[in-house]
Amino acid sequence: MGTALQVTAFGLALLSTLFLLLATCTDCWMVNADDSLEVSHRCRGLWRECVTNMQDGVRTCDQYDSILADHPVKIVVTRTLMITADLLAGLALATLVLGLDCITFLKEDPCVKLKLCYGAGVILCAGSILGLIGSVWYAVDVYVERAMLVSHNIFLGVHYDFGWSCWLGMAGSMGCFVASVLLTCCLH
Repeated sequence: MGTALQVTAFGLALLSTLFLLLATCTDCWMVNADDSLEVSHRCRGLWRECVTNMQDGVRTCDQYDSILADHPVKIVVTRTLMITADLLAGLALATLVLGLDCITFLKEDPCVKLKLCYGAGVILCAGSILGLIGSVWYAVDVYVERAMLVSHNIFLGVHYDFGWSCWLGMAGSMGCFVASVLLTCCLH
């Protein structure tokens, strides 16, 4: 039972870490359409902003100036939290691989392997919380930006939505959290 739980937690953690990495690297955190005819589709991300022409499918992207340049707080905080979450999830995966019962590393000392699994669960939990805070921070800021335009009657036909990268970050964070719960609470 313990080995099956470990392998399940590892598979979920691996998939969720890939989701977190994809969310950090991709550029569709916030989506808006410039007009009601939807001639173009704009995605804003943590690293660049891309516009896709809906008629011919041509996509052009503008890189942000520099990583050290002045950026809005939501981009800086989300970048920091997501990169930290990625690093912690990667460290947790490496630790978990060493602690799996089906791996022959430290086979003669099961107590150490169990502690490695618990440690991986704790690290994964910390990474999932940071990833969830980063994703929700960005989503709330997008919502507030949209609400401010509507409350000031500055609705210019721009429709804001959360992009698939934001949803991917939230899903990856929740998956890492579930995997950490499996590793820390359910593993005897």
